[in-house]
Amino acid sequence: MKNILLLSTMFLVFIACNQTNKSEKEDVIQEEESIESKETLNKEVPYEDEETVMLLGKINKEGLQKEPYSEWFKENYKAQVLDTLAIKKIENLLKDVSIKVFMGTWCEDSQREIPHLFKILDSIDFDVSKLEVIAMTDIKETPQNYEKDLNIEYVPTLLFYKEDKELGRYVELAQETLEKDMIAILSGEEYKHSYQE
Repeated sequence: MKNILLLSTMFLVFIACNQTNKSEKEDVIQEEESIESKETLNKEVPYEDEETVMLLGKINKEGLQKEPYSEWFKENYKAQVLDTLAIKKIENLLKDVSIKVFMGTWCEDSQREIPHLFKILDSIDFDVSKLEVIAMTDIKETPQNYEKDLNIEYVPTLLFYKEDKELGRYVELAQETLEKDMIAILSGEEYKHSYQE
């Protein structure tokens, strides 16, 4: 009887220890997954001569408003005069649309077009949760491979999506103006970007 009682007690202790270890392991796994899911925004890395820096990976407007990027971002943002008639059309057309932007903080075309895009989106109070901005290297790559299967050859490239389907893309520079090109893309008009045949 003593042996049965002793075995029962040992069995209960073993199960309790295993439960605790399992629970601790689950907590550690959840913590690691949480850390991995929190992506670093506005990560700076050395650029070319390693005396300058660039942003790489997911970024936001706040990252572009910090030195050394703020010099060109603020100047180009302020310099843009928006086409107010086009903006009203864009506001209606952007409902249920998400935007994915690939750019380079080292790229003059991105330095011109991205502040313009932000000024347009700010003027219509666009929901920034539907905007994803990704900074790339000068060979159009990211360490996270965000560009995979998207055929990003030039920056900036703005991809417009509705219900996870690409509506069209704006590449590097306007055919008319950024506003008018956006209207053409969003309304389904025939539109070819700068490098499309």
